[in-house]
Amino acid sequence: MTLSDKPHLKSRFDEAASSLSPEQDSAIRILANELHRVNEAVMNCVNRGLSIELQRVKRFHSEQGYWGDMIVPIIVKQSDKQG
Repeated sequence: MTLSDKPHLKSRFDEAASSLSPEQDSAIRILANELHRVNEAVMNCVNRGLSIELQRVKRFHSEQGYWGDMIVPIIVKQSDKQG
């Protein structure tokens, strides 16, 4: 699959968002804001000499059949380079 074959993320989000309830839309916005904070924290760690991998550790399931991935950071501190 080439880059041009992939659907644009914005249009995929817009399609999904049009069918969301107000409560679902609010939950997605909260998740997006929190993910932005996670990404900033990852960049902060990387800038301080750590390698970070986010890894799925389990999947949460609701009684209605919906699910979401739970993640944890895997942290690797590389040895300091000495000149």
